[in-house]
Amino acid sequence: MTVTRNVPFSPPDISETEIQGVVEALKSGWITTGPRTKEFERRIAEFCGTNKAVCLNSATACEESILRLLGIGEGDEVITSAYTYTASASPIVHVGAKVVLVDVAEDSFEMDYDKLEAAITEKTKAIVPVDLGGVICDYERIYEIVERKKELFHPENEIQKAIGRIAVVADAAHAFGAKKKLGGEWKMCGSIADFTSFSFHAVKNLTTAEGGALTWKEIPGIDDEWIYKQFMLLSLHGQSKDALAKTKLGAWEYDILSPAYKCNMTDIMAAIGLAQMDRYEGLLKRREEIIETYDRALKPLGIQVLDHYGEDHRSTGHLYLTRIPGIDRETANQIIEKMAEAGIATNVHYKPLPLLTAYKNLGFRMEDYPNAYKQFENEITLPLHTLLSDEDVEYVTEKFVECVKEVIRR
Repeated sequence: MTVTRNVPFSPPDISETEIQGVVEALKSGWITTGPRTKEFERRIAEFCGTNKAVCLNSATACEESILRLLGIGEGDEVITSAYTYTASASPIVHVGAKVVLVDVAEDSFEMDYDKLEAAITEKTKAIVPVDLGGVICDYERIYEIVERKKELFHPENEIQKAIGRIAVVADAAHAFGAKKKLGGEWKMCGSIADFTSFSFHAVKNLTTAEGGALTWKEIPGIDDEWIYKQFMLLSLHGQSKDALAKTKLGAWEYDILSPAYKCNMTDIMAAIGLAQMDRYEGLLKRREEIIETYDRALKPLGIQVLDHYGEDHRSTGHLYLTRIPGIDRETANQIIEKMAEAGIATNVHYKPLPLLTAYKNLGFRMEDYPNAYKQFENEITLPLHTLLSDEDVEYVTEKFVECVKEVIRR
């Protein structure tokens, strides 16, 4: 097979706008958390339809901070999907709680909601649904479940009492800009779950190189400003004043209210994010065009693809997941190798957590999650990013069909 083109999997889309923004931040003399980060938080909250947003150095830090704000720790249980990246589950371990994994539904990348309901116990304090590929989960169903299970919920602090049930903490690392129709009204990701964490890692639709953000819905009786301050304390050593506040005349004095963490976003990162926000509508539109092209070519061949767009949901188009019926992982890997020989980088999303050493060591067994394994064993993710030209998309499609047919014929 002759390589005629090189197609990387997910390079960052950085323009002169982002570069100029970083240069201006560097020249400003303010490169750590400062005015650009605060403006980025304001823009994110406005975009998501929430009162506040918090920017941190990763989605993982965002999820852990949410769990710590909720007071979740030793003796508690938090449920998440078996079909996800480790960052959905590792924060649960970090806070000392027990990870409870739920299998996905048959032929689905979402948790089996009946199994989710069955997994809830008196120790369950939060559920972490995963908006895989940028497609928002069925939160109406999830809220129905946690409402039905309210009698099992025993709050242990004021914020848990105010919520009054198991907290819904969305892992929306892929879903910044996704929306779903709920009760006849379109809702933006970030305003649906009780708390939501986003990723701005280099491979994400909107990037700050590394970074993330979190949002939350209003909680009756809990002041948004108080919540925001708790996240600031968690992210900056528990220090009572951030660096920006300390620049005011004579305002050097501070206190350490808890021995907390260090996971703030810098103004350099925020400068990239602000520029990306200005371009984001066009970036999402381009992803939609690529997905439509892939869909037209692959769906008629019986290749199963993630449903990104419908009458009641709009994905961010973050990942183009395909499944090839009737093949196993070894055969799928042969297709991946053939694609690489053609100069096309593909990927797999994801190895289910019970296949990984860390989660095996926690006692999880892959045989207990058969649907997750079935999703994984024939999954191949195609390149989907805004640096793809129309010719690249045509080339990827042509070679993918060719490689699938060649491998399956053997």
